Amino acid sequence: MQPASRCTEFSVACSQVTKPSTLELVSILFHSLNLIIIIMLYLIGLGLGDAKDITVKGLEVIKQCSRVYLEAYTSILTVGKEALEEFYGKELILADRETVEQEADTILKGAHQCDVAFLVVGDPFGATTHSDLVLRAVKLGVPYRVIHNASILNAVGCCGLQLYNFGEVVSVVFWTDTWKPESFYDKIAKNRRNGMHTLCLLDIKVKEQSLENLMK
Repeated sequence: MQPASRCTEFSVACSQVTKPSTLELVSILFHSLNLIIIIMLYLIGLGLGDAKDITVKGLEVIKQCSRVYLEAYTSILTVGKEALEEFYGKELILADRETVEQEADTILKGAHQCDVAFLVVGDPFGATTHSDLVLRAVKLGVPYRVIHNASILNAVGCCGLQLYNFGEVVSVVFWTDTWKPESFYDKIAKNRRNGMHTLCLLDIKVKEQSLENLMK
């Protein structure tokens, strides 16, 4: 009688096991998909001041990423790489112009398996180079997400000038012995003729990252 009793107990236990509801199945499926969605390339704006100018969302993403690159050639912050690493709690990989423009695959490599962050001073789309990085990610099938922040393009309003009264933005680059572009002057003159303000973006030298050197 003892074996039969055990079989009865087993049957009762099985009958008490309920199948997951449709809502529970949807929740499980969504959770699984979410794990896939968050594995991507993040372009994160750092703002214009110091390490604390990053958004809460941006900081949360940095902490979850396996690799974090710091773009180090279009602009600089008032604090160094070490200060950012201490505040973010992450080691930063410096990405110069050559890395971003010619070796973008190095940044995108592995973005299918782990989260990768690309940090940009100001807003991620303040430079055309970063748009190109997004296009390469799309071409390789790497999902991406942009976390915006303050940029000089909108912060210039602190001068008391209305943003909608600005004309074309102008980049003023360093001259070399063989390259002396003057197209920026024509654009400034055109804006002036149209009664528009001009925001001039000054070029920086990659190897002169200190404020002291930039003032020379």
